[in-house]
Amino acid sequence: MWTEKQRGIRVSQEELLCKNACGYYGNPAWQGLCSKCWRERARPVESQRQDTRPRNDGTPLTFSKFEEKKNIEKGHRINTMRRLFWGSPSPPKRQESSESQTSALKAYQSLEPGDFTGFLKILRSPPSQRLQSRCTAFLNTMEAYHDLPVQKQSDLVQDFYQSFAEHFSSFTEAQATQIMEHVEKLIMTRLHKWVFCHDSCDDEQKDLALQRRIRSLNWVTPQMLSVPFPDKKTTVTSDPFLSAITAIIEMDAKRAPQDKLACVSKCSQHVFEVLSSSNSEPANADDFLSGLIYVVLKANPPRLHSNMQYVIRFGLPHSLMAGESGYYFTNLSCAVAFIEKLDGPALNLSPEEFEGYMLHQRAPSTRKKRQQIVGDTQHLLEEIKDRQEKLDQGMDALNTQLQTWVKAVHSQLDEATAQFALVQKEITAQADISQVFSSSTHEESLQGYQEDHSVLVLTDQHVNPKDSDC
Repeated sequence: MWTEKQRGIRVSQEELLCKNACGYYGNPAWQGLCSKCWRERARPVESQRQDTRPRNDGTPLTFSKFEEKKNIEKGHRINTMRRLFWGSPSPPKRQESSESQTSALKAYQSLEPGDFTGFLKILRSPPSQRLQSRCTAFLNTMEAYHDLPVQKQSDLVQDFYQSFAEHFSSFTEAQATQIMEHVEKLIMTRLHKWVFCHDSCDDEQKDLALQRRIRSLNWVTPQMLSVPFPDKKTTVTSDPFLSAITAIIEMDAKRAPQDKLACVSKCSQHVFEVLSSSNSEPANADDFLSGLIYVVLKANPPRLHSNMQYVIRFGLPHSLMAGESGYYFTNLSCAVAFIEKLDGPALNLSPEEFEGYMLHQRAPSTRKKRQQIVGDTQHLLEEIKDRQEKLDQGMDALNTQLQTWVKAVHSQLDEATAQFALVQKEITAQADISQVFSSSTHEESLQGYQEDHSVLVLTDQHVNPKDSDC
């Protein structure tokens, strides 16, 4: 059994969590931090960054020399954020009535989970006009400034999420999360063409490098990764991880970060299902990560790096920091990092063997594979033979039952024919008797009529003798 072998891939729950021990899931793209800790660390560093370009006299410029410039940039940034959120350089003075806000909030609270169409209808209603205006103004501004560096655009989107969520602070966490997922889908479906695989970053080059790396590892077998496969009863020609492979490939066709995360979750759930069917015990973290690495190697998903970076930059923070989606995405990031740094010891291979495989000077042992295929084929043939025997037995039993039924039908038909002949004879006899009886009765009636007529004539002559004389 694979569980008895030494594993080259091990991961613990603690290794998946943020290095700041905040309790959320970390990510290799953020140096092991969660999105919240990463942004808190990155922003102060960016704000304290100094310009050290040399002057003409060779002395570096200090931050104090750019104080005036920084103040101007700060003013521009504040005005930009106001335009993003309010649609004008300054916040509107006219405030919405409390009744309008209350009715809008009630409409959002009554929204069914996953009803994105219903969310759009509520957003376009008059009570939600202010929220709709904010979304429209933000989208228009983002499209107008789509040449900004992608990290700047990410910060603007995350700030918009945080500001927009303040309107639903009175909601429960589940309700606010549901509303913000709809907001994310609305915003990012439209901004996808502007921010995905942006020109200001090297995502496209990293996509090509990752695809070449995965393609060069096409010789890696499930046995090398210690992936527990289902029993041999499974058809040899079908890959049990095919559904997971399909799900991870579909991620590139989605636009909203949450839809891409849904593909990752679907892929991971299929991996867990396959691993659970291969062993009576539940799949552990090592098995899951090994299976996910195998799926990524087999699928070689298009633009995998760009899709992951898109989710990291523009997805809702809670989707990556906690929950099922956060756990699955963190494991996917670990799988990609493992593939990028894959070496011989991770596969229980010596450096020489690993190098030989990479240079296509070696191939995985085909003898064991051939023996396994022969054994599986023989098992399938025996299974087909048993099924054929059962089918023949069933056909013989059915043939016997059919013959017995035909004999019974013929017997019943003969009996019914004999009974019909007897009944027909009885009917004919009764008809003859009825005909004889009716003819004799007619003759008696005619004779009686004649006798009655003769009596009447004699009686008439006796009563009127004169008439007879005349």
